[in-house]
This record gives sequence, structure tokens and C-alpha cells, in this order.
Amino acid sequence: MTATTELNFTATGDRRARARATQAALLAVLILTMLISLGWGSASDTDVIGALLAKFGVGSASVRDITIIWDIRMPRMVTGALVGAALAVSGAVMQGLFRNPLADPGLVGISAGASLGAVAAIVLGGLLPLGLQVAAGPYLVPFAAFAGGWCATLVLYRVATRRGQTSVATMLLAGIALGALTGALTGFIVYRASDDQLRDLTFWSMGSVAGATWTKLFAAGPIILAALLAAPFLARALDALALGEAVATHLGIDVQRMKRISILSVAGSVGASVAITGGIGFVGIVVPHILRLVQGPEHKLLLPNSAILGAIILMIADMISRTIVAPAELPIGIVTAVLGGPFFLWVLLKNRSLLEA
Repeated sequence: MTATTELNFTATGDRRARARATQAALLAVLILTMLISLGWGSASDTDVIGALLAKFGVGSASVRDITIIWDIRMPRMVTGALVGAALAVSGAVMQGLFRNPLADPGLVGISAGASLGAVAAIVLGGLLPLGLQVAAGPYLVPFAAFAGGWCATLVLYRVATRRGQTSVATMLLAGIALGALTGALTGFIVYRASDDQLRDLTFWSMGSVAGATWTKLFAAGPIILAALLAAPFLARALDALALGEAVATHLGIDVQRMKRISILSVAGSVGASVAITGGIGFVGIVVPHILRLVQGPEHKLLLPNSAILGAIILMIADMISRTIVAPAELPIGIVTAVLGGPFFLWVLLKNRSLLEA
């Protein structure tokens, strides 16, 4: 074994050890953030632990505390954690697929397609037959957003695939065009909206978990969880793809199948996330990029750590959004942009020499 090989093994081992230490620290912070989130709100005297245990018949707590924790704060906290994890992992997968640290689900039109579906449901939902409106109930907007994201993905995949091969570059360019088209259609629908609908659309477009309920969570949560559970199985393929498609193929990776699974997984998780929270930016770009600088690019640990850090960041952003202008509530997308933008620029400037190497 040569000295260079030994150095490579040592560097890889150091990165993996750092990644595992990072994962342990993130898990501890995640648990702490969840507990703080459950106790964070206008009713500051809520007995969080007592309400959590009382639900399982251990100890006792007031009906008020149980209602606040389990019916209001718990679905909000779980929604924030799931959506944050979904956006961060989707960003990591897209960056690995495109081999570009600035790739993001919004870049290829998936988020725009989901937004178009949701906006159409909010503004035009009243034109549907009354029976269908009643049957859809609270699922109308989430379903429309999910369908919009999937339709955008299918169009992209169709345009970028030729003779059984999917061109990532073509998908990127087609995504930009599709994003512009869906943005124009969204603008036209918004132009036809009423004043009440405009207020809902404005708040929804900037993202919020204020309307989180168990009903919405049960509708979108399984899709997000399925995508998160599928992501680790892409880790080896994404690592191989970093060396180029030809090398990945020689290593036994079915590149075309990997692309298909990655795109559909991202479409599902992002579509479901946009459906219940609206548009939330910056998480998908910032989280994976920061973790790559801290622990290296290996996707086996990058993907789960991205999920944990994404959940933490979105829960913290939610706590800020509901208190910074209390008793009103700031859209969470504004908080993630204000926090993520400067921090991302600071990280880029601090590590500019490393990034240019």
C-alpha cells in the first residue's frame, strides 16, 4: 500500500468520524429543539412533560395543557420537522444528481408546479361542483399542490428523456423554462383572485406551518416519510455519479434507474411539503452545503444528517416566526431567507479558498 493510499484512507476515516460525531450532536440538538418547540408559545406556563405523559395514561395534566400540546403544538412541530427534513434531503439529492452545490428542487420547476396547483385550488376551487368541494374538504389544496408537482416532474422527465436516456443538462434547462411558464400561469390566476384570496395566497406563498393539523399531516406525511426512507438507498449511486456517469456505470450503477428514482422521490417529498406549508426557500441549498463543508461529501452520512439539520432549522425558524411580531405571525419563508442568506454568504466567504480548490 502506497503512502498516498494510506493518506486517502486516513482522510476518509477522519471525515466519517467527524460525520458520525456531527450526527450524534445533531440528534441531541434535535431532541432539545423538539421539547423547546412544544413549550414555545403564548401559553408559556404549559406543562409539556406532564401533557406528553398524560396522553399515555402516565401521571396527570389539565385538559387545557393536553389540548395545547397534542392538538396545536405537536402537529405544528412534527410538520416543521418533516418538511425541513424533506427540503434538506431533496436539496442534497438534487445537488448530487446535478453535481452542482447550488442545485435545488425549485431550480427545475418542481416547487413552481406545486405552487401552481395550490394557487389554482385556492382561487378556482369554488368553481368545482359543491359535492366535490365537500368531499375534498381540507385535502383540496394539498392534493392540488401534490398533483402540480408531479405533473411538472413528468413533463420534465418526458422532455429530458430520449432513447431511454435522461439528460440532466436538458432537465435543468427545461426546468427553468417550466418554472417561468408555471410562474406566468400562477400570476394570471392570482390576478383573478379576490381580496380575501390574495391575503391567503400572499401568506401561503411565503410559507407557514401555522395551519398544520393532524388531518393535513396524515395526508402528506406518508409521502414525505417514504421519500426520506428511500433517500439513503441512493447514497452509493450518488457518490459514484460524482465521478461521472461513465465511471458510475462501470461501477455497476444503473444510472438511468437512479435518476428516475431520485427525481420521483424529490417530486413526491417537495410536492407534499409545499402542499401543507407553502413555499419555503433556502433550506434545500444551505443545509447540504454546510454539512459538506463540515463532514465531507459522502452521501451515506450526508443524507441523514441533512434530514436532521433541516428539521432543526425549520423548527427554530418556526419558533422565531410565531414570536418575533407577536401576537401576529411572520411567514416562515421570510425567516429562513433572513437567517439563511447572510449565513450562507458568510460560509462561502470563509471557505472560498476551499471551494475554489
